[in-house]
Amino acid sequence: MITLKFYVLQPLVAAVFLAVCSCAPSTPKEAYQQKYGASTVSTVEEYRRQVAQHPDRELVDLRAYLPDAAFDVVYATAENFMGTPVYKSPGAYLRKPAAEALRAVQAELAEMGYGLKIWDAYRPYRVTVEFYEHVLDSTFAASPYTGSKHNRGCAVDLTLIDKSTGEELAMPTPFDEFTTRAHVGFSDLPEEVLRNRELLIKAMANHGFSVYADEWWHFDFHDWEQYELVDLEFEELESVSF
Repeated sequence: MITLKFYVLQPLVAAVFLAVCSCAPSTPKEAYQQKYGASTVSTVEEYRRQVAQHPDRELVDLRAYLPDAAFDVVYATAENFMGTPVYKSPGAYLRKPAAEALRAVQAELAEMGYGLKIWDAYRPYRVTVEFYEHVLDSTFAASPYTGSKHNRGCAVDLTLIDKSTGEELAMPTPFDEFTTRAHVGFSDLPEEVLRNRELLIKAMANHGFSVYADEWWHFDFHDWEQYELVDLEFEELESVSF
């Protein structure tokens, strides 16, 4: 009787073992996606197929779309709140419609003698996970359960510059200062700063971008819901041609 039970249970044990093994993540990317339950476009092949069907889903290089803009992609350096680079290269991408809208913003500002300085745009989902696990606060770091609009290629962090000098205009805080002074509703500021912040918000709103209430520098493109979360590195995007 004992021997019979052993042979009956052995296939069941093996089946359970195989099921557990098949569910175990095999890569770090699979591990954090499984942990937070996020669905992302995480392979070049999947991204290429989607863009072939819907060209507006392409993540375009802002350096080509905005040749007159200034770029300071701080997350490719150690000069950020993480204290270490989270990007291998200083990439700056947005979905094509958002990039075209940002180009219109720049054209409007240029007539007034101003330009844009871009700190961050599309952000791989991997980085959103790293940010959240570092600060454990979804006010200044998007929740990995929902992902960020940056992960959708529909958010950009930026400021204004004087085109004649390249200098940044006075704003409420430096980039990524996680204090109440960064909130759009904070008003205990010099008149010049209030005017500059309002100028930026108005110019962006004129072309379909809304400011995030807790960060004066963060703007979301109005159609962000129609785009998927993406988890591709800049180097992977550079390898894709259409």
